[in-house]
Amino acid sequence: MGSRMGAKKRRAPLSREEALATAIALVDTEGMAALTMRRLAAEIGVEAMSLYHHLPGKEGLLDGLVDAVVAEIASAAGRAEADAAGRDWRTRLRLRFLAARAVMLRHPWAPALLTSRPSVPAGVYAYYDGILATLVDGGFSYRIAHRALHAFGSLALGFAQEVFRPATGERAEVAEAELAALAERLPHLAAMVAAETHDATDPTLGWCDSQTEFEFTLDLLFDGLERAQAEHRPDRQAASR
Repeated sequence: MGSRMGAKKRRAPLSREEALATAIALVDTEGMAALTMRRLAAEIGVEAMSLYHHLPGKEGLLDGLVDAVVAEIASAAGRAEADAAGRDWRTRLRLRFLAARAVMLRHPWAPALLTSRPSVPAGVYAYYDGILATLVDGGFSYRIAHRALHAFGSLALGFAQEVFRPATGERAEVAEAELAALAERLPHLAAMVAAETHDATDPTLGWCDSQTEFEFTLDLLFDGLERAQAEHRPDRQAASR
């Protein structure tokens, strides 16, 4: 009844952008489990079938969410690049990646959704092309820039893919008990888990993905790229002959 009444009161036609913005707000507030076509339609104030013109079913809706988040990352990264205009490649990439991370921290459900889709969203290719442009402008060859993209992985999108995915609820209690039982056989892993308790003020997207760890990894990669760039300079290679 509520959604029908809402549908009658609507005057402006529904757009894909409006539907996705409402879906993102819903998932940000209540989590991915709350997102259904029927619930989204009720939130917007339309009949569920009206959504199918813009979002063909649940899979189309999930693809749309990924597209929207990638577009938000690209927009944030573009602003970061503009703010860093004229600065060195390291500063520009650092600000770009941290801008992407700020988007992911606003939408903590996004990393899992992005990595679960069967195909790479088109916007991701354009985003990584911008990263390549920054590296090439910074003096890197395409060979080293290509290796850099492999090294960056998902860090460029603002999150780190976790080696150990955190368990929740009852499963978390079981996992903790299992680790305690295996401590004798896995002493280093058990000691690391015991030692690695994140500061409550350190933003995190998972047990192995805190802001501190994210920036630490970026600095390691950037340091390594600077060394690789120096080693592959034409003048240095000519001197070594």
